Amino acid sequence: MSIRQQIAIVGAAETTELGHIPGMSSIELHADAARNAIADCGIDPARIDGVACAGQSPVAVAQYLGITPRYLDGTSVGGCSFMLHVRHAAAALAAGMCDTVLITHGESGRSRVGVGGFGGPGFGGATLQGQFEAPYGPTGPPTMFPMGVLRYMKDFGLTHEQLAMVAVVQREWAGRNPRAMMRDPITVEDVLASRLIAYPMHLLECCLVTDGGGALILTRADRAGDFPTPPVYVLGTGESSETPMVSQMEDFTTSKAFRVSSTQAFSEAGISHSDVDHLMIYDAFAHLPIYGLEDLGFVGRGEAGAFIEEGNTRPGGRLPLNTNGGGLSYTHTGMYGMFALQESVRQVRGTAPAQVPGVQISVAQGVGGMFAAAGTVILTNQNG
Repeated sequence: MSIRQQIAIVGAAETTELGHIPGMSSIELHADAARNAIADCGIDPARIDGVACAGQSPVAVAQYLGITPRYLDGTSVGGCSFMLHVRHAAAALAAGMCDTVLITHGESGRSRVGVGGFGGPGFGGATLQGQFEAPYGPTGPPTMFPMGVLRYMKDFGLTHEQLAMVAVVQREWAGRNPRAMMRDPITVEDVLASRLIAYPMHLLECCLVTDGGGALILTRADRAGDFPTPPVYVLGTGESSETPMVSQMEDFTTSKAFRVSSTQAFSEAGISHSDVDHLMIYDAFAHLPIYGLEDLGFVGRGEAGAFIEEGNTRPGGRLPLNTNGGGLSYTHTGMYGMFALQESVRQVRGTAPAQVPGVQISVAQGVGGMFAAAGTVILTNQNG
């Protein structure tokens, strides 16, 4: 079943604040984002009959907001969960299972208010990671997620300077965004001089740790005219997974999940890469946009480092990428996918702080875990 242009995002908003929010718990951030998205489109909350979220139970979020749902989705596969929520909600709406779906996100990633400690589901001693990776000494994402880029550098000749350029270009975009946490310009030299976290990643090549969240409201396209906001249509979606253990990737230099999810989305959307005006690629670390550009098919294998270095993704470039500043400079609460979707919506609506002229189609690519899962959402402001 294709949901191409059958579903519209009519409400979209982030939490009132981003960055350091010690006065709000995780579920309060979900609620704050939900209230802002409801205000964005002016919907009566009583009309919402579907709730999806990750990080909190959708049952808890629905009860907290006073919603009695007919549709629930608690899919939680890491930072791309929200791309999957959009996909699943679109299918449910198209099938008539519900009429309006609220997708929420809220994380107290920095302040740690109302959240459990590290070592929850997915990291315990009985998990695959706990049994077969933890004994070798990794101490979290910075020591594990960039593992494959060392093989990529060896195989394709990616330089430290090209890797650093990812952070430099995204900081250029962040400088145009008043809500970005890090806005001061940086150079390649600044990146390489920043503290080494886990080779080859320096501090400025690693994502921020922040508090915040976001929410989306979806309904069927034939109801989009009931709302004052310009509708953003879901053109194509995809999802996939590879392995919960980064050490077991089929090929350290490419993400199978990225390739599968994006192929599904582009096929459903019926577009080619030349049709894309704007691109968001989840960037927990500086190598992810490099993998994304190649795995989604925008450039050939081994070409992404030079593509970014040549200025193609910076302001004024031919493929604007991570225009909010990304997880490296805008915000990163732990599961960043919602913020990539929010920026895609803003760009398609024409309301982004660093607005790219004439955006009609935006692609948002998410990752879950450490290349464990992937989700792709393609959005447009064109209906028909």
